[in-house]
Amino acid sequence: MKKSFILPLRKVPVLSAILALLFASCGPRQEARRPEQVKTVTETPHMKEMEKKIARYAEVELKADLSGLSENRKRMLILLIDAADLMNGVFWQEAYGDKDSLMRRIPDSLTRLYAEINYGPWDRLDNNKPFVPGVGPKPKGANFYPHDMTPEEFEKADLPDKTSLYTLIRRDSAGRLITVPYSVAFADAHSKAASLLEEAARLAEDQGFKKYLLARARALRTDDYRPSDMLWMDMKTNILDIVIGPIETYEDQLFGYKAAHEGFVLIKDTAWSRRLEKYTALLPRLQEGLPVDPRYKREKPGSRSDLGAYDAVYYAGDANAGAKTIAINLPNDEEVQLRKGSRRLQLKNVMRAKFDKILVPISEVIIDSAQRKHVKFDAFFENTMFHEVAHGLGIKHTVTGKGPVRTALKDLYSTVEEGKADILGLYMIFKLKDWGLVDLDEKDYMTTFLAGIFRSIRFGASSAHGRANLVRFNFFKEKGAFVRNPDGTYAVDYDKMKEAVEELSRIILTLQGDGDYESTRLFWEKYARIDGELEDALRRINEASIPVDIRFKQGKEVLGL
Repeated sequence: MKKSFILPLRKVPVLSAILALLFASCGPRQEARRPEQVKTVTETPHMKEMEKKIARYAEVELKADLSGLSENRKRMLILLIDAADLMNGVFWQEAYGDKDSLMRRIPDSLTRLYAEINYGPWDRLDNNKPFVPGVGPKPKGANFYPHDMTPEEFEKADLPDKTSLYTLIRRDSAGRLITVPYSVAFADAHSKAASLLEEAARLAEDQGFKKYLLARARALRTDDYRPSDMLWMDMKTNILDIVIGPIETYEDQLFGYKAAHEGFVLIKDTAWSRRLEKYTALLPRLQEGLPVDPRYKREKPGSRSDLGAYDAVYYAGDANAGAKTIAINLPNDEEVQLRKGSRRLQLKNVMRAKFDKILVPISEVIIDSAQRKHVKFDAFFENTMFHEVAHGLGIKHTVTGKGPVRTALKDLYSTVEEGKADILGLYMIFKLKDWGLVDLDEKDYMTTFLAGIFRSIRFGASSAHGRANLVRFNFFKEKGAFVRNPDGTYAVDYDKMKEAVEELSRIILTLQGDGDYESTRLFWEKYARIDGELEDALRRINEASIPVDIRFKQGKEVLGL
């Protein structure tokens, strides 16, 4: 989805290392310090580098208009933020391990801050390169698996629930692999979060939201999330919302099996949500119109899918690590999607911040001057919206008997799925225009889409979104979908881009449906690369001191609660 989407920058001296990483991966306790000690530390070359790294994130206050909320809802908001905040500690355990032990070994405040941003000592915007001296490479399986475990050992282990989204893999006293359910491993945080959700449910004015909160509390205690996912799909009239628990599998780059903990606390923008309602009824027709053989679109998307616009007021855990998502497409449970569809939540205030602070400045550096007028917020918003819609299209189970696409493609799944959603989102806009269902200028969407590719590539090879955008950039380049001008700016060839979008949509849908891991790996290996031309474009963007992403000043005090 998210997991999907944002001051001077580094000059990206390690861009050439992205390829190797691509294919290899395809509140702390602080000691009191005297002022003069801090001053001495911050003058070191390491600290200057930390200042540059932190500057890659533009700080944004995560605020929303609370004036329309009742007192009960404001009290609920406090409880929901407290519950989501507990996901921070759990995600630290999953991504790294003991947060306090890491913070004690870091002598300066800036490096500690950057560790907070990254939830560990590895730079998520620099392909997980360690930035704390003495820390080795990040394990591909993060902390979901023993660090000395090999893939072969995992495959041979006779553990029925080893591929479960909700188990950790550990060793027993004899060194044998065992599974530990999340509800056991994180019992304290889960129990506290569940109690807060139950307390919030007692204040709920919306009955559907009340049922969901109670069911989600049970899920945290039992690891059975499907009933709460079903109830989350049934909610239509709630103003407040919370996404909480183990959700996305991006952090597990070993197999892509393990879900990481996160939290979003949201307030619905009813006016913008009404603008989106008309698209939900079009999902079956959009599925039928996909440019692929009928067997790759034989599944029917759920008829109760929902589109909505929200203001986010709190991010936690996986959602808050490194680059921030700007939209949510959940649940991930394929059975829930087939029975009820999915909900697509556009995080409008976060999208606006990324558009203003990142996308517009990028377009001023990299987009042909005659086409910059086509970079528009509405196009950015709807490109993202249809990206989320596209997650529900295509096929969830392979046509070749290899089981779910998620398990067949293993560690490649997240990247391929993000690539599918991006390209199909733009394809769907073309279809809606062809059908006469929308009145829009396709040039706005294609130009904004190209600028967005440069934005997302900068997330690096450790990000599924970054890898997917590299593939799309090079495929478009091969097909002549854009041209590079002598001054280094890019101009879209609108006719050729439409052709390339349809062709790439067909390729990715087929790769997913076949579930052929090796063919998918070879395709991604061919296109997920950075050449000198792209490296030069990224250098120019970085030299313009454009932030790579955003970080939040957030919480109850920011909201005035």
